[in-house]
Amino acid sequence: GMWHEKIATALIEGAVRVLSEAKADFTLVKVPGSFELPLGCKEALESGAQATVALGVIIRGQTPHFEYVSSAATLGLTEVALQTNKPVGFGVLTVDDEDQAIDRAGLPGSTEDKGAEAAEAALYMALRSRGHA
Repeated sequence: GMWHEKIATALIEGAVRVLSEAKADFTLVKVPGSFELPLGCKEALESGAQATVALGVIIRGQTPHFEYVSSAATLGLTEVALQTNKPVGFGVLTVDDEDQAIDRAGLPGSTEDKGAEAAEAALYMALRSRGHA
């Protein structure tokens, strides 16, 4: 529902802030759901992106087959990074409820900003592979 949208937007804003500050050239690509993230990242990396940042939110109480969807997204993104040999920043929240997601989304009062952290990790790895870190 609405909170999903709010959380997703906050994750994107955190990542965009980090990438903009780093003066990285980036494109925002939206996929229908977390299950489609690995393929979305793979397509971007195969068409020339040097790194990707996967962002999403999977809430146990709102997601049928939560364990399966979470595992598929996590393992799929790991596989894409290893197949392409390019970094995939992991910014997918897998949480029990909305409150946990809000706490990690970089919203006012959040303790973590997973969107920003995922972008930082991807940038670090991309620069490292080019010998800049």
